[in-house]
Amino acid sequence: MRPWLAVPVVLALGLGVRAFASGDFAKYAGVALYTTLIYALVSFWLRPLWAAVVATGFSWAVEFFQLTGIPAELSARSGLAHLVLGSTFNAPDLFWYVVGAGLGALIVRRRTATTV
Repeated sequence: MRPWLAVPVVLALGLGVRAFASGDFAKYAGVALYTTLIYALVSFWLRPLWAAVVATGFSWAVEFFQLTGIPAELSARSGLAHLVLGSTFNAPDLFWYVVGAGLGALIVRRRTATTV
């Protein structure tokens, strides 16, 4: 899949999972797809490995930023801030961000290889 096609698809999947699923599956699928979306956005400019590293690093930075309490305050006032920044630190999310970046790399690489 070309990166420009992946962005709306991943965004729709992420919002759909959060809207229609529940429990741990919805939470961790949403977390992974968050990073997959970031991967799709940065893969316009970066090679797959670097896009995965940047997407994971960005996601980890947001997760650690949650330790400050600022995202929780912003999330209480804005639904968009809640979607982008979350609200509370959750260590297992760090693993699922790596899964999401790997998923992005796998999809873009596989689809690019089969369409070339």
